[in-house]
Amino acid sequence: MKTNRIFLCMTIISAGLIIFSETFFALAAQSMPQHMKFLKLADNEIIQIESGTLEVHDQENKAYFTKDVKVVQGTTTLQADEMVVLYRDKNYLSGNGIRRINIARNILMKSGMQQVTAEKGFFDFDTKIFVLTGKQVVLTQGSNVFIGCKFVVHTDTGDAKLDSCNNRVKIQLDPKSSNMM
Repeated sequence: MKTNRIFLCMTIISAGLIIFSETFFALAAQSMPQHMKFLKLADNEIIQIESGTLEVHDQENKAYFTKDVKVVQGTTTLQADEMVVLYRDKNYLSGNGIRRINIARNILMKSGMQQVTAEKGFFDFDTKIFVLTGKQVVLTQGSNVFIGCKFVVHTDTGDAKLDSCNNRVKIQLDPKSSNMM
């Protein structure tokens, strides 16, 4: 029975991560200039999750992935020290089973030549907000770089904001890049 519960939890987590990743890359594509377009994931590709530990706490409706978490789908990879999936109730396989996904420490998302680094992040499925924060949140494509401390995407509108947190947002554009505007 416990094995079935873990399998069901893994199934819903996988579905949620697909939505999470698709949302991030699709919305980053809408919010960044043409030369910073991120790839959208395919929802029919296998997703692989690896971590040092997985703890499912049914009473709390949480699943904890810790110790070098790595999520791979196609050419897209998410790495973090910790990922916590908060689901609504024991009926994880319902269409809206995941409430929120939190990722923490040493976050790296890569797809092809694009990547983003941060220290903390979350996707809230109720408010449809995706947030990455840290001393420096760095979005790159090749040698083009966007630096801030907080990247917020409103997935229902596609609006995005890179905040400087009392400093200045920094952008470096390489005129030699084949992906310039």
